[in-house]
Amino acid sequence: MMNGITAVQSRSPDTTQDAFFNGRFELIQPNDGSHRAGLDALLLSACVPIEFTGRLADFGAGSGAAGIGVACRNFAAEVDLVERNTQMATLASRSLKLPANRKLHGRIRVICADVALSGRQRENAGLANGIYDWVIMNPPFNDPSHRLSPISTRREAHVMGEGGIDPWLRSAAATLRSTGQVAIIYRPSGLGQILAAFQGRFGAARIIPIYPKKSEPANRILVLANKGAKGAASIMPGFVVHESDGSFTDTAASIFAGETVLA
Repeated sequence: MMNGITAVQSRSPDTTQDAFFNGRFELIQPNDGSHRAGLDALLLSACVPIEFTGRLADFGAGSGAAGIGVACRNFAAEVDLVERNTQMATLASRSLKLPANRKLHGRIRVICADVALSGRQRENAGLANGIYDWVIMNPPFNDPSHRLSPISTRREAHVMGEGGIDPWLRSAAATLRSTGQVAIIYRPSGLGQILAAFQGRFGAARIIPIYPKKSEPANRILVLANKGAKGAASIMPGFVVHESDGSFTDTAASIFAGETVLA
């Protein structure tokens, strides 16, 4: 097992089949250097309460780990995996047909669309106004000035577009119902951008620092907020992924097995 994810088999030279949540769901993922789902997706999935029964969108879903994780744990939830890259969207669709995912049939669909679209273009792509109770997102968080990967799918997954995070949160606010919630996993350096994009859209933000180990600075943050809320932002207790010896903390192991959530 690597990073809480178990390799099941190689389906071809270009893809692998990997098990998540101790085998409760499986994904077909690229094996050509493109972006692959990891712990970020599982932490994002764990933001959604265990009692959630509504409709959720996973923006920038990639192969679908975060959204499928919600559907696997929340048995009445309906999930849309929204991914603009056709290769990744196709792999997510193939994953839904795997025997290990049979119990999820009918509750998950893949939408190949750019979440940065707005207005009528966004609606025509399948992202209508006011249809979701939750939007979760793992957006690209590298600046275009950073060294770029030569692999296009990896570059798209890691490098934010010119508009930054704002178009993502604009679409989240538009597609969420009036009581909807959003959750983002991002780098700590981007917190200011997130809070700025929340203005007029989301409030009562809860910021959860993610620490690789107790002795190390946070390398990720989870930011949760409510549509239309007016409350101030709060920094919540941090979450530690690894013990000093590199093993998962008990809470992290439980989350990566799909047994518990952060919320």
